Amino acid sequence: MPAAPALALTDVRFSWRRRGSFSLAVDRFALARGERVLMIGPSGSGKSTLLNLICGVVEPESGEVAVLGTDLAGMAGAARDRFRAAHFGIVFQMFNLLPYLSAVDNVLLPLGFSPARRERAGAGDRSARLLLERLNVAAIADQPAAELSVGQQQRVAAARALIGSPEIVIADEPTSALDRDSQDAFLGLLFAEVDRAGASLLMVSHDPDLRPRFDRVVALTEIAAVRRDTAMAA
Repeated sequence: MPAAPALALTDVRFSWRRRGSFSLAVDRFALARGERVLMIGPSGSGKSTLLNLICGVVEPESGEVAVLGTDLAGMAGAARDRFRAAHFGIVFQMFNLLPYLSAVDNVLLPLGFSPARRERAGAGDRSARLLLERLNVAAIADQPAAELSVGQQQRVAAARALIGSPEIVIADEPTSALDRDSQDAFLGLLFAEVDRAGASLLMVSHDPDLRPRFDRVVALTEIAAVRRDTAMAA
């Protein structure tokens, strides 16, 4: 029997109200194990909401969000948090490093939230430094994150996402602050580490020039219907 896909969304519906109402509907989307997918969409198109659903940060009103064959929609919030920590590596757009911690200590953070990733990482400090070495930033391992350049912070963020070999790596606009040459260099290193871990990669971007680097490119509008009401919510 074939393994379940890394990720599968089926008939997912979600909405929230703040200043106005917003709803997102996804009938079908899947990410195969080991696949690299680029999801394209402009700012404000619902990409962040979709990523929050995929990672279990928010719960759908209906439908199934299956990760490695497990439906996140059927879990309580704390269980989803533990599952996310064990199985997802996330590269945030703004990197979200703790400025007062060293680069290597930032990389080690996910191991404190997941015994499974801690076990897979083995000797944590050694694993973190090896990742930084492969991402060409070993020299700054003991420097505070606040003292690093944007490119260095980006690579530290990638190492943090990859430590402990998560099965799925989510990258949210990780190259938006880089020039084209720096983008290409970073993606080459990221892909090499994703392949080494045997992980699936879902990267979100508004930059269509990144298309040739991925196995598949999906426009958010192809899989998700978004509705907004700009009037003040009642």
